[in-house]
Amino acid sequence: MTLKRVGILTGGGDCSGLNAVIRAVTRAAVIQHGAQVVGIHNGFDGLVTGRTMTLDTAVTRDILTLGGTIIGTTNKGNPFAYRELNDDGTIRVSDLSDKAVQTVRELGLDCLFVVGGEGTLEIGYKLQQKGVPMIGIPKTIDNDLEGTDYTFGFQTAVQVACDALDRLHTTGRSHHRVMILEVMGRTAGWIALEAGIAGGAHIILIPEIPYDIRHVVRKITLRAKGGSPFTILMAAEGAVAVGGSAITQESATTRLQGVPQLGGVGNHLAGLIKQDIDLEVRTTVLGHIQRGGSPCAFDRVLGTRLGAAAVKAAAEGKFGHMVALRTPDIVLVPIAELAGVVRTVPPTSQLIEAAEAIGINMGRERM
Repeated sequence: MTLKRVGILTGGGDCSGLNAVIRAVTRAAVIQHGAQVVGIHNGFDGLVTGRTMTLDTAVTRDILTLGGTIIGTTNKGNPFAYRELNDDGTIRVSDLSDKAVQTVRELGLDCLFVVGGEGTLEIGYKLQQKGVPMIGIPKTIDNDLEGTDYTFGFQTAVQVACDALDRLHTTGRSHHRVMILEVMGRTAGWIALEAGIAGGAHIILIPEIPYDIRHVVRKITLRAKGGSPFTILMAAEGAVAVGGSAITQESATTRLQGVPQLGGVGNHLAGLIKQDIDLEVRTTVLGHIQRGGSPCAFDRVLGTRLGAAAVKAAAEGKFGHMVALRTPDIVLVPIAELAGVVRTVPPTSQLIEAAEAIGINMGRERM
């Protein structure tokens, strides 16, 4: 089909590589099809408010190396359950999906490119079912999306976390401390696992394997007795104790987002460890540093490939699909098979097997 006018939005949390995708979609649509490109401001929220911007090769010329997204994003703009504050401070939830569909029609879009993780793609698929022609592009630093080997943004986040571990090693060794690094990972521990292995962590705690603090303490104690009075512990924010639940911040719930806000597992672990070990324990929370900054080369290339492939899929009328990396190829995956599905780390995965084989403690008895 002929593409005359297409739109693109970025939903959910920001990550490095989003602008690489925006650039690729824009350039491929303009150069290959002479199409006009519309950027939807702030994810699906822009479909409700009608806020857009024109994208062309000039606007996207110098954004390949930039972190974030020039069209903005949000994780609060679900048009099927749009949350707004009333004057009295209460929350009202409305279904504004028809308004979002109407905006797409008024813009005259031949395709809407939806860039996001499982939640964003699920919303995009629901709009597809209401008549919006869409193509999904996988994005999440957590790498927790089914159907693709990697999502762009993940490798950059892993590198940032690995760099942090490298620095914690030097100060931990110098002061004979237990150094805890808390990274993102609500339900999936891919960042903690891969960065922990790459950064030489001695203990890695992820949501998929509930930890027993006794095994953690034993590892630290054995290292101290063996002449290594420092330990590097990597923890995903969603790590949980056996029989426990994830640690949330005091605010517990982001009101307009409507989900618990995790954070604090690092300090929680520090408190438990101090009860049994006479060593200094320090915690570093990496937080949104993992999301910011210039994307690594891998994410720039992957974002470019996914963006170009998405435009090709739209021109072929392959709506309702997500472009995905199945190494070494970019393929199309039906969104119906993966929307809303979170890919977690299998407790028996080869990555975990390799980690435990070289002595990394996963908070459990070695399998």
